[in-house]
Order: sequence, then structure tokens, then C-alpha cells
Amino acid sequence: MSESIRRFTSIHELMKELDMGSPSHPLITVIDASKMAYGEDVVGIKFTSDMYCISLKDGSCGMEYGRNTYDFNDGVLSFWAPDQVLTMLKPQALDEVQGWLLYFHANLIRNTSLGQKMDAYSFFDYDVHEALHLSDKEQAVLTDLVELIRQELAERIDNHSQQVLVSNLELMLNYCTRFYERQFNTRSSHHKDVLAKVEWLLKEYYRSNQIIEHGQPTIQYLAEECHLSPSYLSDLLKKETGRSAKDHINDFLVEKAKNLLLSSDDSVSEIAYSLGFNYPHYFTRLFKAKTGYTPVEFRQVN
Repeated sequence: MSESIRRFTSIHELMKELDMGSPSHPLITVIDASKMAYGEDVVGIKFTSDMYCISLKDGSCGMEYGRNTYDFNDGVLSFWAPDQVLTMLKPQALDEVQGWLLYFHANLIRNTSLGQKMDAYSFFDYDVHEALHLSDKEQAVLTDLVELIRQELAERIDNHSQQVLVSNLELMLNYCTRFYERQFNTRSSHHKDVLAKVEWLLKEYYRSNQIIEHGQPTIQYLAEECHLSPSYLSDLLKKETGRSAKDHINDFLVEKAKNLLLSSDDSVSEIAYSLGFNYPHYFTRLFKAKTGYTPVEFRQVN
């Protein structure tokens, strides 16, 4: 880790940095955004942690997340996972921003059912400009759950504490999944434009021989060209078409392979290499998975 990045490994370190006293629980805390204040001394400094964070703020709060700058507006919910990097772009005064930040350490959910499926909540890998925009009703639902967590943290830790806290976290994340699906639905027309651009990018990538020079197109490449994160792009395509970004790439390659198999005398290996496959047997495996035929069989029956 670069010395220019400050890392928080515990809730205690985080609370100490924010001058908010000792946490009531070592693995989870709810921070009142209005009580957060920091000056010019932290502007430009990069921060990372071992914790997950869910944040709802209702005021201007300039922040750079990775390479993207975002200014939070009303009703925007953001998610950060361990090891992601944040940079504060401007100071913040007391009571300047309203809302809450829920931090929880990865150890809280380790060896729980939630811990086993955290990767399914792909919005933790979205860029900040892909944050969740909430209605007043949706904000109220999540804030009520945060209040339940806050109340549980005010109680003495007992044998039930972890289960209660993790259950509320899981319910909260499941609501976020529902709310993101609503957001995908309401932005469907825009997403269809993204779908059209992905299809154009794949065709242009092949037409311009980039597949020969640089290998197969990647999800990262498509996402960068669409100004989206790979996770958000894949979820968007999945919602619109039922197929992930990887599926779109593989389907495109298979369609090109079909054309080449029927329009040329090139060997299967030559076609595989021309489509960016380093090993022909990978190409044959994908082709059969998609069509039910090996490339040789496809030629024979067509």
C-alpha cells in the first residue's frame, strides 16, 4: 500500500480519526453525517479501509471515488467495499450535511450466510456516479432499518447481537437490490442506448482488427467506453437482455465464428486465433456450449 494512502483497519481507528469517541461495538457503527467535520488538512488525502460502508447524505459533499468525482445530491445512497479508495475534495463543517453512514467490518459477517453472498450485492463495485437515487419512501425504509441497528448498538452485546445486526444488514441490502431494480426500470430508455453502444463497440472492435492486435474485447474495455463500471454495465445488460456483459462478448464471438466457419476454408485453429483465443480447445468448448455443436460438426450440418 502506498504511503500516500491512509488506511483504517478497525471501527475504533475510524471513530478516533473522526474524533467521535469509542464505538459501542468493535465491528459496526452508525455515524451521524451532521456531526462529521473536517478541514483543509484532509483535502486531497486518499483513504481506504477494511470496512464496508453504506452512506445516505442529503447535502453537497464533494468526494472523489477512485478516478471519478461526485457531488452528492438529495436522496443518494452510495456503497463502498473494503480496499476501495476515497479522496475528500473539500472541507465539511458541522451540520453542513444531514444523513448517516453505516460502517461495518468484514469480520462482522464472516462465517455468516450474508458473508457468503456479499459478492451478489454487485452495487458495492459500482462507481459513485452509479449511486442509488432514492424516493422519500425508500429513504424512510432504509433509515428505519439504520435506526433499528442504532438501537441494537445501544444495548449490551450478548449472544444474539451479531445475528440481530447481520439480519438487519441483510434486509437492508435486499431492499437496496429491489430499489436498484426500480432504478434500472425507470432508466430503461437510457439503458437501451447503452445496449446499442455495446453492440456497436463489439462490431467496431472486430472491424478495426483490434481483436488481432489486443485480443478479445473485455468487460473492462466496454465499461470504460460506456463510462460505466464493469459491475454496473453487466447488471444493466442482464436487466435489459437477460445476458451479462460476458455473455454479450461470447455471443458476439460465436456469431463471428459461425460466419467464418461457413464462409471460409480456414481451420478451426486459425479461426480460433483470429477471434483472439490463445488456445483452440477453449474456442471449441465455448462454441459447443453456445450452439450444441463443435465447430467441425457445425460445418458438417450446415
